[in-house]
Amino acid sequence: MHKLISELTRLYLFDEQQHYLEADGGAQPLTPAVLARHLSGEQTVAVPLVSDASHGGLTRALVLEFGGKGGGEAHWNALCKIANAVQHELDLPAPAVSISGTAFQLWLSLATPVPVAQARQFVQLLRSTFLPASTDILAAAPPADVAQVALPPCLQPSGKWAAFIHPSMGAAFVDEPGLDMPPPPAAQLGFLESLRSINPAQFTQALAKLQGHAGLADAVPVAAPLPAVKPVTQPGLLLQDATLEDIVRWLHARNIEPTFRHRLP
Repeated sequence: MHKLISELTRLYLFDEQQHYLEADGGAQPLTPAVLARHLSGEQTVAVPLVSDASHGGLTRALVLEFGGKGGGEAHWNALCKIANAVQHELDLPAPAVSISGTAFQLWLSLATPVPVAQARQFVQLLRSTFLPASTDILAAAPPADVAQVALPPCLQPSGKWAAFIHPSMGAAFVDEPGLDMPPPPAAQLGFLESLRSINPAQFTQALAKLQGHAGLADAVPVAAPLPAVKPVTQPGLLLQDATLEDIVRWLHARNIEPTFRHRLP
């Protein structure tokens, strides 16, 4: 559990992050023991992803949620479009993917915190650039996604478990994006330990590309508009139609023994 907490901290939390929020909004100390109870399902806590919110705030975790209206397959396809664009059109590191119990989530990690206003603009431009208005089905627009979140894996009030998943597994959860049983910590660690954070130069360049595509006046000039998102076939990226054998092969290559605990009806 210690290694999983370390990876979550490396990717999404502030070094000085010392509190979590209770249901009534009160702040309590965020200790390794609290995080361990959270990850084991004993106590689910909401962790703020914004520091110094009274002065505008900074964040280093961008969480996009896909769910709410429409079908699960449409939500998953929209996540794939954004995730593939992040990697292939914006040249950013691969994001993490999770199921929250009610929706799909895409997690982008920033090596250096940025102002919340800038983070919101980045997410909004991702939506407008790569999801046509007729298919934009993000369940909640920032700032709700940016402000606080229950870090996966965790037990949700619905009784379902939120968990990080390999991107090729998303199609298996289009009807119910949650687990009936807690995911193995070793598998959760395996999904996170190879991820890299977006460095400041990468973020600045990607934001400039998005601003240029949107025609914003303060955008840094870019060579050409972003092309349409291309299908992805490279191994290790989002595979919308991966088979069970593909998933097991990917896990075994990383010395992770698969445990499938999604209860079939």
